[in-house]
Amino acid sequence: MAPRTLPVIEISGTPTERGRQYGESVRPRIRAAIGYYEEAFGHSAGLTWDRVTARAARWLDPVSDYAPHLVEEMRGIADGAGVTLLDVLALNARGEVIYDRSFADMAEASPAAAEASPGAADEEPAEGCTSFAAYGAASGDGHVYAGQNWDWRAGVADTVVMIRVVQPPKPTLIMQVEAGQIGRQGANSAGIALNANGLGGRFDDAIGLPQTVVRRSVLDRATITDALDVLCRTRAHIASNALLTCREGFAIDLETTPAGHGWMYPADGLLVHGNHYQAGVPAALADGYRPMSSDSLVRVPRAEEGLRALRASTGPDESRKLIKQAMSDHLGLPESLCTHPDPRRPAVKHWATLVSSCVDLTTGDYHVTAGTPCDRDYQHMPWNLYDGPYGESS
Repeated sequence: MAPRTLPVIEISGTPTERGRQYGESVRPRIRAAIGYYEEAFGHSAGLTWDRVTARAARWLDPVSDYAPHLVEEMRGIADGAGVTLLDVLALNARGEVIYDRSFADMAEASPAAAEASPGAADEEPAEGCTSFAAYGAASGDGHVYAGQNWDWRAGVADTVVMIRVVQPPKPTLIMQVEAGQIGRQGANSAGIALNANGLGGRFDDAIGLPQTVVRRSVLDRATITDALDVLCRTRAHIASNALLTCREGFAIDLETTPAGHGWMYPADGLLVHGNHYQAGVPAALADGYRPMSSDSLVRVPRAEEGLRALRASTGPDESRKLIKQAMSDHLGLPESLCTHPDPRRPAVKHWATLVSSCVDLTTGDYHVTAGTPCDRDYQHMPWNLYDGPYGESS
């Protein structure tokens, strides 16, 4: 088994203090993330990092209006890492920059972009992932499980960190993020897990919130209904799938888009979602819709099949083993459920499973792999999910 583990950091205090602690703790990783995306945007669209951050600036006012404390946290991250606020904002809005219509127009108008990779901005895939929730009839040991394979660019693997955010009176959070991001996937001390998947598709030109802000705001809520309300009442800039699971034994999946939402519930306690629209194709895309990631059509049923083995589990140790085995499936390798870099593509466009996560919402145990689950053991987080506000141990 590969020995690599993910770094773990804990932050607390005011938003500015939390951000500064964060930035200081992972300064080299934040700089590495900026370096990677500078190369990636240059390769795909011929854009300098200055032009990327100038584009990202359009989200500063909307985020400030919706969640000023998160802007202060990002400002603290920038101060701690010795970079600018726009650098950090660009890391938090990297998906929105890729999928912004005006970004695409700018990229197509760039001679450097045309020479580097014609039409690349329209070919960029959204964030991959295969998410799951399992409880009730789907969970042999009676526990509530949630998790996912987070598939994204292999070049940022060394920037991924596990972060615990202590922020009373809000719930305490545990998340896996790219260094510098204030939200992505995770769970909180109120027993709510959020797993997410990119969906793709371009919508109108209206400015919506970045996914990192939406997802962090979801995890900041203490009840499943309040978390769901964030997804239903905010307007995200790009389409994304959100799978919410709570420790009481309930899950709901929302396909959120700027043009409306679709939703799904588990079947016999099991719900799996990938990177294609499963609840229904939005009307804005219906005429010419094709799945952004064709491999998602394979990953979802393979995960469902593998996770059905949980029904026979007699305890948490066996359940984690079965979940890890299911999420290590290689049908269609390299674009399989457990994703590996495709040697046919340039290195800057290599994709891989960065983290495979398994959260036991019954016990509060949080496990992750530092990379592909097929060849790595679970890393048990040093914190229990319920050591914080709203948790059983608080």
